[in-house]
Amino acid sequence: MELIDTHAHLDADAFARDLDDVVERASGVGVSQILTIGIDLETSRNAFRLAERFANVFAVVGIQPNYASTAKPSDLIEIADMCSSPNVVGIGETGLDRYWDYAPIELQREFFRKHLELAVETGLPFVVHCRDAEPDVVEELRNFADGGSLVGLMHSFCGDQTTADACQDLGMHFSFSGMLTYKKNKELRDVASRIPRDRLLIETDSPYLVPTPKRGKEKRNEPAYVAYTCEVLAEVHGVSPAEMAEQTTRNARSLFKLPTP
Repeated sequence: MELIDTHAHLDADAFARDLDDVVERASGVGVSQILTIGIDLETSRNAFRLAERFANVFAVVGIQPNYASTAKPSDLIEIADMCSSPNVVGIGETGLDRYWDYAPIELQREFFRKHLELAVETGLPFVVHCRDAEPDVVEELRNFADGGSLVGLMHSFCGDQTTADACQDLGMHFSFSGMLTYKKNKELRDVASRIPRDRLLIETDSPYLVPTPKRGKEKRNEPAYVAYTCEVLAEVHGVSPAEMAEQTTRNARSLFKLPTP
């Protein structure tokens, strides 16, 4: 069963001591490719280096909204330069965040728009971070789409049906993380069950969001655990884990233009 973890932070301190083992464990359970994500210039550089180091790792580079206030104008220029590498397959994570108060919302909006423009310029898909800002994100996406269709991904989607419908109409894909496996998140599973299968992807957001049944037993999530999310997504769609793995892998490879191993 082949899987792709479309969102991990492999440069996190949690992986500093055993990253080679982490990547090897993922490969051992069928995770053929991993996307490691930047949240500011330094982590984007780290993602770029890791994609050069590991043949099955690819980079997504950008400035996450909570880091907009500490970014320099030159940061996006360097990030744009990285996009010429075949190892860079996406722009982000970008988006909006009203949960944390690290950057003014208008500054976040400005950076979000710049990332969307960069995605169009480079031909790469963009990856959206959205926390407590669903109406704002939909507004920005609609304005940018201007009646057209977008090539992007709602990362670790946890929005409601209204948000899902709006993003689906805009052409967006949806990635689900370990949150989908949590017992309390029945509403999220209901939303996931209504999203067309050709728009579905899976991720870990590791080292965060440890999925059930590892949650409570281990503090660190890792790419090998993406299979647990795949199993729950398969269950809510009424298909086998193997079928969902094949579907989400095909979707990820198509969206990010990933090579076949």
